[in-house]
Amino acid sequence: MKRCARNQTIHLTTPIFRNLESLFLSTYAPIQESEFNQFPSVIQDKDLLKKTKNGSLFILDLIDRGAVESDARLYIKIFKKCTDYGKVKEGKMAHAHFLTSKFKHYVVLGNTLINMYAKCGDMVMARKVFDEMLERDMVSYTMLITGYSQSDKFVEALSLYVEMLRMGLKSNEFTFGSVLKSVGGMESYGMGRGIHGVCVKSGYEENVFVGSALVDFYTRCEMMEEARAVFDRMKSKNEVSWNALIASYARKGEGHNAVKLFLEMKRGGFEPTHFTFSSIFAACASTGALEQGKWVHTHMVKMGLNLVAFVGNTLLDMYGKSGSVQDAEKVFYRLVKKDVVSWNSMLTTYAQHGLGNETIHLFEEMRGMGFHPNKITFLCVLNACSHAGLLNKGLYYFELMKKCMLVPEIRHYVSIVDLLGRAGQLERAENFIREMTIQPTAAIWKALLGACRMHKNMELGAYAAERVFELDPHDSGPHMLLSNIYASAGRLSDAARVRKTMNESGIKKEPACSWVEIENSVHVFVANDDTHPQREEICAMWEKVRDGIEKIGYVPDTSHVLWFVDKQEREERLQCHSEKLALAFALLNTPVGSPIRIKKNIRVCGDCHNAFKFASKLVDREIILRDTNRFHHFRDGFCSCKDYW
Repeated sequence: MKRCARNQTIHLTTPIFRNLESLFLSTYAPIQESEFNQFPSVIQDKDLLKKTKNGSLFILDLIDRGAVESDARLYIKIFKKCTDYGKVKEGKMAHAHFLTSKFKHYVVLGNTLINMYAKCGDMVMARKVFDEMLERDMVSYTMLITGYSQSDKFVEALSLYVEMLRMGLKSNEFTFGSVLKSVGGMESYGMGRGIHGVCVKSGYEENVFVGSALVDFYTRCEMMEEARAVFDRMKSKNEVSWNALIASYARKGEGHNAVKLFLEMKRGGFEPTHFTFSSIFAACASTGALEQGKWVHTHMVKMGLNLVAFVGNTLLDMYGKSGSVQDAEKVFYRLVKKDVVSWNSMLTTYAQHGLGNETIHLFEEMRGMGFHPNKITFLCVLNACSHAGLLNKGLYYFELMKKCMLVPEIRHYVSIVDLLGRAGQLERAENFIREMTIQPTAAIWKALLGACRMHKNMELGAYAAERVFELDPHDSGPHMLLSNIYASAGRLSDAARVRKTMNESGIKKEPACSWVEIENSVHVFVANDDTHPQREEICAMWEKVRDGIEKIGYVPDTSHVLWFVDKQEREERLQCHSEKLALAFALLNTPVGSPIRIKKNIRVCGDCHNAFKFASKLVDREIILRDTNRFHHFRDGFCSCKDYW
């Protein structure tokens, strides 16, 4: 019988093999009769990695016994099978056996070995095989360069590329693709431009593989115009090239452009892949574009694509960061297969929304299912305990983390300082910082400074602020917090001194803006905004809300307006904050009773937070505000968080 190429099987009656049936029991002593009876008369691909009871590869033992003739094609098939299934241990067995054969210096076999080790993540062995080859060709270099590139070892990849050029070897599309990935990872614009020139001279610029890599390179260097120009010049595109540009917009947080390109892709007759949807969900998550994300999710459902782990995780993250906890839960429990990232994404959602008890319950469920929590898992739990005011639980899980042999990082220490600070245990928080086994960073002292602002501890707050100024002198946030502490205590001259220091040092407060998405359109507001077409209706609506909330207990907190003007003017300035304008606009343009979702680029101020609590009761609607710190769910006069200002 001849070798059948269709099902990739090797028949034992080919010249490569002898008739084994009469030899198994008489000459192959280590194989028991029962083991022989289990072995088929035809060796299929899956049988190439079949093992004997002593743990060796069955096919290699057959070669050693003389039952099978050694053949270069057989080694190639074994190496490729190990590559496909990530069986590096079995690959090393075959590699050791191959070195004793007469084929050990075959270039093709050496290249196959490099590819196997690289794809299995063992770059040390891949390099060892490469260095021991007596002869190398372009494929040898390309496979090792690709391995380094995929392992994020960009310097090694580029060094090897330079060596390849010195050897006089020409690159192919795969070489260029991997090299461009490396320069993109290093964000080396100058080097990438040079390689782009070589691609043009070699006639590869319009190649789909190289073109996609060029798009990715330019976007990683934040050169979107160049990326789009390369994309538009490509005469033939495929799903990879479309996905490369969509992913690029996603990384930049340009969800609207990612969705727009998604529509162009569909109109061009290309079918979106799991990777396409994952990129768009990530883009929508970065901006909190819930409506656009839901619309794209609907397309995925209509296509019948399953919620595989990496897509489901980004979809879950999108709903969580867009303020829809219920939709995030639905995605989580419908995932085909959950991994640690899935659990962490759901835990992050609960934590960001102040759902401390739900976070703890899910964490314990995760452990009960046999998943091992990592550092991110514990960070989610610690943050949730901090935002929910669960002091004892947070300290317990911090100790549990160390018992799980996970070394806390600076962000875990920040969570504990924040946890103690919210509980009012400022002295304990300070002692905790002094007893840390690692050097405190600016983030540690910022957490303590925020707690001092909440509990009006001016002395300790000033001390924490000084530490921040030393470690991160260009951050405006701590200066503003210290200024607020002084202003709240009536020490306006000290508050002015802090502001003067900021001005002299060139430190500027990031301009605040808020935005709300309505019917796939995003409306952005800044403080004192008078440019919106509905500005008169917006001001009238907020005045109506303001009158209503003042009647049920709202009192403006003028400590958040640090201007040397009279009280009435300070109160008026408070009413022009961007989030209040966004709320008034949403009340005018959304159905009665529907949730309102607002995003802000900096932390919400204490007065607006207080006003939103009363507003939620007045209008009988849920208001979800996402700032840089977390989500705030306002309902019936309450908020889900225990934040401080």
